[in-house]
Amino acid sequence: MKINYITYQNRRDFTAVYICEYCGETDIKGRGYDDANFHQNVIPKMKCKSCGQAADMANYRPMTTKYPEGFQV
Repeated sequence: MKINYITYQNRRDFTAVYICEYCGETDIKGRGYDDANFHQNVIPKMKCKSCGQAADMANYRPMTTKYPEGFQV
């Protein structure tokens, strides 16, 4: 899965629409956290509910955070 677009963000908490790279299925997730760990480790391990695939780690490119790491919002 990867982020298609962010629908809501308050500080580092966000809600986003995710899209599967394999089948193109979109899935609305409840919550996310805008830090490097979430973008680099959590999102690529999310499995699609339709096809069951997770992101290919060799080709996955995480998004950057809205605020720099260590910046208090």
